[in-house]
Amino acid sequence: MLYSRRFLFRALGISAAVGTAVQLPTASLVNAAVFKPARTKDSDRFVRLNDNENAYGPSATTAAAIRSASSSVNRYPYLEYDGLAKRIANLHGVKPECVVIGCGSTEILRVATAAFLGSGKQLVQASPTYEAIEAYAQAAGAKVVSVALTREFAHDLNSMLGQIDDNTTLAYICNPNNPTASLTPRRDLEAFMAKLPANCYVVIDEAYHHYAGQSSMYRSFLDEPVQNERVIVSRTFSKIYGLAGLRLGYAIASPDVAKRISTYLTRGSINGIAVRAAMAALEDSVSTSEFARRNADIRQEFFNQAMARMLKPIDSHANFVMMNVDHPAEGVIEHFRKNNILIGRHFPAMNTYIRISLGTPEDMKAFWRVWDMLPFAKMSM
Repeated sequence: MLYSRRFLFRALGISAAVGTAVQLPTASLVNAAVFKPARTKDSDRFVRLNDNENAYGPSATTAAAIRSASSSVNRYPYLEYDGLAKRIANLHGVKPECVVIGCGSTEILRVATAAFLGSGKQLVQASPTYEAIEAYAQAAGAKVVSVALTREFAHDLNSMLGQIDDNTTLAYICNPNNPTASLTPRRDLEAFMAKLPANCYVVIDEAYHHYAGQSSMYRSFLDEPVQNERVIVSRTFSKIYGLAGLRLGYAIASPDVAKRISTYLTRGSINGIAVRAAMAALEDSVSTSEFARRNADIRQEFFNQAMARMLKPIDSHANFVMMNVDHPAEGVIEHFRKNNILIGRHFPAMNTYIRISLGTPEDMKAFWRVWDMLPFAKMSM
């Protein structure tokens, strides 16, 4: 298992006994804006730590834009599409014709498979990783080759290259990776892409970009692009912007590639509320930074609590953590569900690992309370 130095040093500073109430970082949240996510019957029943959502909901500014947009839901939003594309283009320093907007970043993955895969063609990806593109590739009649992650939970790029042949027209890289929250170094990705055959395109899924932080290991392919017209970078509004329920994502690609994949979009799939919300979210950089900071604090405290219990999380660069519990994952998942907490599903390639989305301080208190109820929990303390 991987522990970064920052996790180890801070974990060694824990002074409270594990059996006492969990002390989570609340002082740093005092000056934060007030975010009030909507409540539903289901969310009142369960603490939801299963879908890697922003537990705080959209920012106050974005929520106001959503309320305002509801007054015009009788109108088609087509006239506003160009404005959103221009705003995204300005953010990333590209031309608007490089932007493809979809109904969630999953639609971006779907149209990429439609454009570049089909019968007799092949997709190469990691395992485990986000599964949507695999399902779309199989539906298109393509062969899917999945390559196990390395022992460091990075993409095994050399092994992936070994699986690429003349029929491989698409490679998929989720970085940070879901479900492991791990990184593949930028320099390794650049070397990998330089070796791809001319007919092979690559999708870089940066859904969790905002949580990764800046380091020598990670640099976004939008913040620091490469001169490679076969690279497609996808982003989503579902994570840090707190808009998972509105379904909006986008891709940045060369004009020719953007035009090619856009032909497979579902026409008019972006609703007017999503467009207005996205515009407001992109303008509210203060809240974006605040969400990232909150997540970093909660993530650090999760590692502190896990390591105090002698548990083995993978070093996380996202808003979730994957952790080895040395017991069958399905039983642990069911234990949490019975106690009204939803955590990530079982990933067959990692049978003793559970994935926990990071929630509010109160959510995480509930998580550790229920963890400590497990029959084997005392053995790990």
